[in-house]
Amino acid sequence: MNLSQLNAISPIDGRYRSKVAPLANYFSEEALIKYRIQVEIEYFIALCKIPLPQLVDFDSNLFPVLRKIYINFTTEDAENIKIIEQETNHDVKAVEYFIKKKFDALQLNSYKEFIHFGLTSQDINNTAIPLSIKEAVKACYRPTFNDIVTKLKELATEWKDIPMLARTHGQPASPTRLGKEIQVFITRLEEQIGFLKQIPNAAKFGGATGNFNAHQIAYPKIHWRAFGSSFVNDTLGLKHSFPTTQIEHYDHMASLFDALKRINTIFIDLDRDIWTYVAMDYFKQKIKKGEVGSSAMPHKVNPIDFENSEGNLGIANAIFEHLSAKLPVSRMQRDLTDSTVLRNIGVPFSHTIIGFKATLKGLNKLLLNAEKFEQDLENNWAVVAEAIQTILRREGYPNPYETLKGLTRTNEKMNRQAIAHFIDSLNISDAIKSELKAITPANYTGI
Repeated sequence: MNLSQLNAISPIDGRYRSKVAPLANYFSEEALIKYRIQVEIEYFIALCKIPLPQLVDFDSNLFPVLRKIYINFTTEDAENIKIIEQETNHDVKAVEYFIKKKFDALQLNSYKEFIHFGLTSQDINNTAIPLSIKEAVKACYRPTFNDIVTKLKELATEWKDIPMLARTHGQPASPTRLGKEIQVFITRLEEQIGFLKQIPNAAKFGGATGNFNAHQIAYPKIHWRAFGSSFVNDTLGLKHSFPTTQIEHYDHMASLFDALKRINTIFIDLDRDIWTYVAMDYFKQKIKKGEVGSSAMPHKVNPIDFENSEGNLGIANAIFEHLSAKLPVSRMQRDLTDSTVLRNIGVPFSHTIIGFKATLKGLNKLLLNAEKFEQDLENNWAVVAEAIQTILRREGYPNPYETLKGLTRTNEKMNRQAIAHFIDSLNISDAIKSELKAITPANYTGI
């Protein structure tokens, strides 16, 4: 049975496949194989550039030809490697044998024992996977993230002068402006993406247990640690971890996952706030012809995009949490638990992208209901009490907080007239009374 959107077990490869298809270029089995081949080929080329004595006569004009092995990598190539793996029962060894066959075809068989020379499988996995993450973040994650921040900036500018009733503990509080509240999220997100950019993509590369044992015994005069650092840092564009055990210690990768989790948490906070504003009728939503909001209630237009985003980002965070907690822990020089866990990195990335796109879709559907903003402000004149008591403090009026507390902490509704009547009863100058009467819930919005 061919995999389709209808029979896939995971919604990532089923219902939501179209939203995350580009991530297959970085996190699928085929992509992992391709990245492994890239590392193997670039490593062989780096050995030629030392040069190792047995590779000193290797024609450098063939480097582009070798690179085509991974640049032009096809699904058919991946399938052939999986056939080899059925015999080897080892995925990285199958890659090595595949490249050796390519060398045979290029009549380079005398050099093929320097493919995977001195390495263990984790030298390949622990460079291929960080490389795939680095490129996925650059190609897929950050552009989608930037699209939402750009939209939020547009809305913050559009709504910068819209006064709104703030709510702390769910209760009416000192008024704010809608644009400013959107700007809060922009600032939080930009600060966190700044932290994320500083996290290095670290990679282990040092032989069976991280000490370059095989390299050193074969060529003791070569500075293998310097070679490894140059290969990882300069050729692959990653950060060489040294010393290590047989595997990367994943501390930086855990930092990355924690940073991604924090960003998702901010988006969940945004989703819930906008969802609540929709429930309060602060926003209407653009209606798409033919859409149904409820199978029973024809009138409903639900904030489903923000709900979808919240759900997917929650799943992503649960997996990011496990990855960041599990990966840095490995028994002694290594155990195999990281191997199966690493194969799931694309899952939280996928749920994250699905969540981001849902948030963006929801933001694009929002319609400001200005009348509701104005109505809520007009119905909550008690919120100017803070302003009045603060000016009375300035003027040295006795017990201003307690005076306003007695006025506002009742079940009687406060309105413009009630506030004006209270101001008139105060023993203050007419100028101060005029100053106080000029304060309204709509203009008491700070800076």
